[in-house]
Amino acid sequence: MQTLVYDGSFEGWLTAVFDVFEYKFGDVDIVPGPMQQDSLFGVSKTVVSDSIKAQRVWTGLRKYLSANAMKEIFKTFLSEQTGSENQLLSYARYTFQRKESVEQDFTHPAVLYVSQTAKKVHREKHRMEAFVRFQQTSDGLFFATVEPDFNVLPLIRKHFADRYADQRWLIYDKKRRYGLYYDLHQVDVVSVDMNDKENQENAVSFTLDEKEELYQLLWQQYFKSVNITSRKNMKLHIRHMPSRYWKYLVEKQPLLL
Repeated sequence: MQTLVYDGSFEGWLTAVFDVFEYKFGDVDIVPGPMQQDSLFGVSKTVVSDSIKAQRVWTGLRKYLSANAMKEIFKTFLSEQTGSENQLLSYARYTFQRKESVEQDFTHPAVLYVSQTAKKVHREKHRMEAFVRFQQTSDGLFFATVEPDFNVLPLIRKHFADRYADQRWLIYDKKRRYGLYYDLHQVDVVSVDMNDKENQENAVSFTLDEKEELYQLLWQQYFKSVNITSRKNMKLHIRHMPSRYWKYLVEKQPLLL
């Protein structure tokens, strides 16, 4: 078994795929650095991300796959599911072997896996677009904390840049410790490093604008007024708004009054 250890980036994974074909590796396991496990019988090789190699693989896949299939590959990678790198490698190998689109061939395990996983990530993307709640800070920044199941910040980037183009905002992924910051001109990826002594609950500290509490109260009252108790259906409600998101929703917090 040949183990390829990459840096966890999409470019790194594409480079690993390039190396699989270049060195004609057969039985191979692609893993991100932190997940590497020593094997008594396997051989590990560190993959150095290479934009040229990555682009060659991506261009090669695009020759045979539709734009939607290419998006599904990226979404599956963002799922961060254990073993997804190898499922995607199998998908790529099958594509290059057939030299035609395989995206509808659900009899192949990797094709089915990519299709199903991409759908899960896509649903999470839409939920994040719907459930992000900004709070205005004293310096005019609109700040939101999220903790999605999958790494969907790259997928929601354009949505918020287009929708909130007239205000500065920061969406911080607490689980992955990075965020998207928009400064009225462009969106940048920002990281927040924490040492062991710091409280992760307060990884990003800020002072709310004095009017923010009033805005939150008005939103809570509006939400309460449109909620008809006699028509309450918690099962349906939770299906559309899973409870794991509630801690970041203003309308789900105790009334401020």
